[in-house]
Amino acid sequence: MIRVLLADDQALVRGGFRSILEGQPDIEVVGEAADGGEAVVAALTGDPDVVVMDIRMPRVDGIEATRRLLADGRSRARVLILTTFDHDEYVYEALRAGASGFLLKTAPPRQLADAIRTVAAGEALLAPEITRLLIEDYVRRPRPSAAAPAGLNQLTPRELEVLVMIARGLSNAEIGAALFLSEPTIKTHVTHVLAKLTLRDRVQAVVFAYECGLIRPGGS
Repeated sequence: MIRVLLADDQALVRGGFRSILEGQPDIEVVGEAADGGEAVVAALTGDPDVVVMDIRMPRVDGIEATRRLLADGRSRARVLILTTFDHDEYVYEALRAGASGFLLKTAPPRQLADAIRTVAAGEALLAPEITRLLIEDYVRRPRPSAAAPAGLNQLTPRELEVLVMIARGLSNAEIGAALFLSEPTIKTHVTHVLAKLTLRDRVQAVVFAYECGLIRPGGS
C-alpha cells in the first residue's frame, strides 16, 4: 500500500484528490496539510511514501517545504509537485530542491494515481513535453556556483552515455534500444550513475547533466 500525504492550501482541492485516490486499491491517503510547514511536520510524523505537494501555498511554499523535508534525510518520502502552469517559474527550483517530479493540476484525474505509483516506485516523473521544456528554460545560464561532483570522473564511458540519454528524456527501454542493450542492463547502469554522482533519482540526473554542460538546451 502506498501511503500518501496531500499538501494544498485549498480544502476543496485536497478533497478532490482524496476522492480520486480513495478509489485506488493500492493507495492510502494518510494525511493532509494546508501549507508547506504543516506538510513537513506531517511527513516527518506520518511517514508517507509520497507527498503530493502544491507549489504555491501561504507561509511556507512547496519549494521550501520540499527543501526542508529532503535536506537532512530525515524523511524517506518522495515529493510529487503539483503546479497550475507548465511554465511556472518555480518548478525548476522545486526539482533542484529534491522533488521527484511534477504534475499539472490540469492533468486528467487518472494521471494522479499513475504519477504517485511512478514516484513511489523510485522513478522520476519526467514528462518530456513539460519537464524538458522547463529545464531548457531555466538552465540556459549556468549557475557559477554549480560545480560538478567528483563522481563525474568515476563514470565509465557507457555510464556517461546513459546519463546524457537520461537528460534527453529517454526511458530505460528507449536507452536500451538505442544502445542495443537489455533493459535490466540499462537499469543497472542508471543505478551506478546515480550512486557515483550521489543523486537521488533521474530528475536530479537531468538537472545535473544540464548544469554541467553535458547537454545543452535545445541541443545535444
